Amino acid sequence: MRAQLSVVIPTLNAEHVLPACLARLMEGVEVGLIREVIICDGGSTDATLAMGENSGAIIVTGVPSRGGQLRRGAAASKGDWLLIVHADSLLPEGWASLVINHLPTEHPAHFRLRFDARGLTPTLVAAWANLRARLLKLPYGDQALLISRAEYDAVGGYVDIPLMEDVAIARSLGHRLSILPASITTSAAKYQRDGWFRRGARNLILLIRYLLGATPEDLLRKY
Repeated sequence: MRAQLSVVIPTLNAEHVLPACLARLMEGVEVGLIREVIICDGGSTDATLAMGENSGAIIVTGVPSRGGQLRRGAAASKGDWLLIVHADSLLPEGWASLVINHLPTEHPAHFRLRFDARGLTPTLVAAWANLRARLLKLPYGDQALLISRAEYDAVGGYVDIPLMEDVAIARSLGHRLSILPASITTSAAKYQRDGWFRRGARNLILLIRYLLGATPEDLLRKY
């Protein structure tokens, strides 16, 4: 059977995190699940592109905009399913089997979230993210997105916007989103740099403003 999955990874100067992200994909290659890996880059000036090329990934370049990058990456893919993974996130061990078992449902899905940091605060922030995703059906991109090509095309794919592209597509998918029974591990670096509650509060305010009608361009100026 032809490999079904195209993995799409948006990048921008991701040389410090990309190798680990790519390494976690190997179990999908070993079981014949991954058809291709596509790196959609937004103008990296470090070794990101060289790492991608050395790994055998397809490289798609363009201006830096998360939504635009993902839209270009998805357009270049040929798989029947897409798995969108951020470069600073690590898929859980056993993810390939979970995906294979999920494909017959035909539903889009995402993982639960955890951070690569220990302590009460990272646990609470991840718990809020998981609660938001479960109750409001609004997972962020660092929870990854598994979606069939047919459904991706049906909802119009990612919108070429600099922020909230993950929320926009999640709102289009709505109640059809499922939660895979495992946690993807994402980097805590931005939270540690900005402060856990400060960044968490800022993200919540941005989300509320977006849901109330603020444009992603306006939000970017506040990000």
